Amino acid sequence: MNILELISNNFDLWVVPAAAVGLLLCGWVLWLVLRRSSSKAVAEVHVQKHGKDFVDQKIEQDRKTRLFLHSLSVLQRDGRLLDFFDEDLSLYDDEQIGAAVRSIHEDCKKTIKKYIDPKPVIDNEEGERVTIEPGFDIDSIKLVGNVSGEPPFEGILKHRGWKAGKKEIPKLSDIRDADINIPAEVEV
Repeated sequence: MNILELISNNFDLWVVPAAAVGLLLCGWVLWLVLRRSSSKAVAEVHVQKHGKDFVDQKIEQDRKTRLFLHSLSVLQRDGRLLDFFDEDLSLYDDEQIGAAVRSIHEDCKKTIKKYIDPKPVIDNEEGERVTIEPGFDIDSIKLVGNVSGEPPFEGILKHRGWKAGKKEIPKLSDIRDADINIPAEVEV
């Protein structure tokens, strides 16, 4: 018997199962290789995405901090607000405090009016009865108390709210350190 007869007579017995096992082993090895390489790729994309998200969040948080500190800087520059908050008021009598507060109040009010010019959300007096119509802006009006049903709602105006009449942003200072609101002044 030659080898070809042996293979053809026993084809169903051992050639087909051997080939099937060989294909299964190759498929399993290929699956392991693909799984390992794809999990690394997915992990890299995940790290890159979340790393980028973290960096973007950090940049946004730093920007918000800088803008907040800048707002305080403007109120300090124009109205000496931080100086007032830093002062120990127990050293002064009420008349002296009143005179200082009047000046600080006027200067800070001018600054806020200059850049924001706040306007009331609802132009009624506090304590008046108001009607809130359907389709009202939930960002502009906060309903409190026993709220049920659908608009229109009637109630007492507790606070008129504020919105920006204009949004003129003062120039950011040239100070690179965001923690510095106003530099110290030294006369020489």
